[in-house]
Amino acid sequence: MMAYKVDFKDVSTVGLESSPVATALAGLRANEARYYWNKYKHIFITVPAKDDLETLKWIETILMEKEMSFPYKPLEVTSFEVDGLRMAYVFYENGLTVNVMYSVASDGKRAVGFKLSDGMEIPQEFEGKFKFARQKSKLAGTIRGSFFVIKGTY
Repeated sequence: MMAYKVDFKDVSTVGLESSPVATALAGLRANEARYYWNKYKHIFITVPAKDDLETLKWIETILMEKEMSFPYKPLEVTSFEVDGLRMAYVFYENGLTVNVMYSVASDGKRAVGFKLSDGMEIPQEFEGKFKFARQKSKLAGTIRGSFFVIKGTY
């Protein structure tokens, strides 16, 4: 398992090289790493998706609440717990990032977030289902994001 400690100071495309938007996707990954470092002092470490199929399957299972499954190649995943939240991410080759925020407490917040790398088109799976808000990032350019609240228990 080749773990990668995401550097948000010197952004690298390590693990994401096959993406047509590798630089933007690396910036998006670094943006997430910076957020978790600044808020929780958590070091954001990713692994190749093939090395953590359990996390990938968990995310894919939750996505089925909205009957969503993606034909895109998953490049990297991460899963960790911080401040009572189980967090999981998958970074896809096309530039899509999916994250799950799942409160350990049964009455806590639980949601799936979607972020689109700068320069990628909105995938057809989202058309007519989600509206995307825009956010500027020094690391990632313009990030478009959306989410849905998780209803089930996983």
